[in-house]
Amino acid sequence: MRKKRHIPRKKKGKRPHRGQKPKFNKQQSRDDSLKFEVLSLLYTSEQALQGKEILNQLDLPLSSTKPLHNLLLELTKSKILKQLDNDRYGPGSKHRLAEGTLDQNAKGFGFVTNLTSRFQSPEYSKDAFLSPANMNSARHGDTVLVRIFKVKKDGRPEAEVLSVLHRGTEQLAGFVTFKSGQTLVYPEDFRFPFTVRIPGKRDEKLEEGDAVIVKIDGETNDFRHQNGTLIKILGNPDSVDVQMQLVIEKHSLPHIFSDATLEQVQNITDNIAPGTGRLDLRDIQHITIDGETAKDFDDAIAVQKTRKGFRLYVSIADVSHYVPPGSPLDKEAYLRGTSIYFPGRVIPMLPERLSNGLCSLVPDQDRYAFTAILDFNRAGHLLAKEFGKSIICSKKRFTYTTVKEILIDKDTKVRKEHKDFLTPLKWASELATELMQLREKRGSIGFTIPEPFMELDDQGKIKSIRRTERNFAHKLIEEFMLAANEAVAETFTENKLDGLYRIHERPSPEKIQEFVEFGRSLGLDLPPLRQDPDWFGQVIDLVKGSPKEYVINNLLLRAMQQARYDGKNVGHFGLAATDYTHFTSPIRRYPDLTVHRTLQTFLTRNDNVRTRKKESNSTKEMGTFLSARERVAVTAEREMNDRLKIRFMHTKIGEIFPAVISGVTGSVIFIELLDLFVSGGISLSSLKDDHYIYDAKHHRLTGKHSGRSFQIGEPITVGLLDVDLRRNRLYFSPVETMKTET
Repeated sequence: MRKKRHIPRKKKGKRPHRGQKPKFNKQQSRDDSLKFEVLSLLYTSEQALQGKEILNQLDLPLSSTKPLHNLLLELTKSKILKQLDNDRYGPGSKHRLAEGTLDQNAKGFGFVTNLTSRFQSPEYSKDAFLSPANMNSARHGDTVLVRIFKVKKDGRPEAEVLSVLHRGTEQLAGFVTFKSGQTLVYPEDFRFPFTVRIPGKRDEKLEEGDAVIVKIDGETNDFRHQNGTLIKILGNPDSVDVQMQLVIEKHSLPHIFSDATLEQVQNITDNIAPGTGRLDLRDIQHITIDGETAKDFDDAIAVQKTRKGFRLYVSIADVSHYVPPGSPLDKEAYLRGTSIYFPGRVIPMLPERLSNGLCSLVPDQDRYAFTAILDFNRAGHLLAKEFGKSIICSKKRFTYTTVKEILIDKDTKVRKEHKDFLTPLKWASELATELMQLREKRGSIGFTIPEPFMELDDQGKIKSIRRTERNFAHKLIEEFMLAANEAVAETFTENKLDGLYRIHERPSPEKIQEFVEFGRSLGLDLPPLRQDPDWFGQVIDLVKGSPKEYVINNLLLRAMQQARYDGKNVGHFGLAATDYTHFTSPIRRYPDLTVHRTLQTFLTRNDNVRTRKKESNSTKEMGTFLSARERVAVTAEREMNDRLKIRFMHTKIGEIFPAVISGVTGSVIFIELLDLFVSGGISLSSLKDDHYIYDAKHHRLTGKHSGRSFQIGEPITVGLLDVDLRRNRLYFSPVETMKTET
């Protein structure tokens, strides 16, 4: 009889198909668990450990002594660990242990970002990929310890989670549903691919679809379900306030001031009087110019005609007078980093008593300010600059609309009502025009991306969406703020101060080349490529007024680097400025507050600012942190706007809209509604009139039989097919297709 051939069993099982629950051999699962625990312990331990110390610290039974010993030998042999003197073990040359933040996808896989290591900096240019099978018990936002077990040819590392070092969140926002007598909550953020079960009797206040906040209780091996506790019922998600709470929860936005901060603000005196070292500028005819709905006025301006040209006063609310460094108020303002503005709502950086009260430059009331006094010649060139703490009294609160009616429309009635201000407004107009021309001449990029204005009704729902008007009055104030910001930054540079700059680095050549190839694929006759801001301005002028204007402006903007805060000055590419900072909005931006403090320290010479190199690291860290807070705020504001737009569109299914194609892929045509600034998509599966072929090189889809094409940048008329409130998505169809189906 022929002997059976023995085929050794492979140690690793087959990789599960997508969506299939991974299966593990029980012995293998126990071995992996012990390995993960040992590696996690040695990574987090401050020193190398002996085998018996590992056994004790992991609280393992004596029966685990031999398996642990064998594991340590195996890991040492593979150089994941190394054996030191006295039989101590530590990470070896091939440990490949790293920690980072888990960014999980709704489909279950994820990436570990910002990889670092206690033992050596991992040299990985890309984030580490995690398959669902290698996720362990980690959730989106967690700080995880991983081991890199593979690096692909493109440099992308693959990893497995060894342990969760820190939970990113224990609270989630979601929507309630009732099923089989259970109360279930589906997380609103799809990056948490599980449901939360709320045990016990159903809360009588809860209704199907309500938005709630839940706390996740403990750990579970069931990756599809978690147990939780109901923390708060938010209510109907159609409400703007409920949507605001959902955004706050999703982005972990600090929004409630501490008792210590409120007590500090309550104890601030409201007495405002001239003092030593403070310029008395109450006789200067300061005015504020803001939008109709503005509540905090942090900048006032005044312009005088001189023999040589103009004198500009830019007076900014003296927030630093009320916010001592290191105080509870200061620490909380730093953690927020910036105010966050939603339609009809705001999460302020400072409590209302300051933001809308003592620091708001309201008319006919004395206010403390920090003033930049700038002298220009008639052509707008800066001749001299002076800065100082001041006391001012704004003479008038203007709106952009009123100033436009005075300067541009020459409205007789409006001009008569404000005759005392006509001459200084005329001077302001002349100076702003000269500054604008100089800035354009040096190559400052003038992106033309319209912004929406959302009007809310009494119930907090969007009543209308319209294009934000941007007139000459907006540009006038913008020029004066830019001039003040540049003058302060120049002072930092000239005196080698350790200050916080607003920098905007040159775009990478690769990004620009990508844009050039894209532009040529659309048939644009681009000017010869140059690595300077003026080239961007020429491209913008090339498409101005055409259907491609919106898309080209957006794509150019994406090709740019993000502006950020840093202690090292590399200039501002977009403004074509060698020196730039943020000085003009300390009520709503913490970087401006730090700039005020640095400038005041220099002016009063309270310490030797030229020897403050020791603080350069803290300035860099501050710039990194505050830049990150700014990005969080921008993301939250955009998301809130998108949420409200989706609900606004829910009542408009079947309506027709003019749009522009903003993107094309092999499965979706992305569009932007021209009048409502709403984004959506046309699924190729909904186009039944033809089979469309994707041309990636020319960013278009072409019908195989009809020859009809959809290309990025082209106008299109669409109808709204459906609205997915859960996923915040809009589905459209070309009007011709809708008619055919009808």
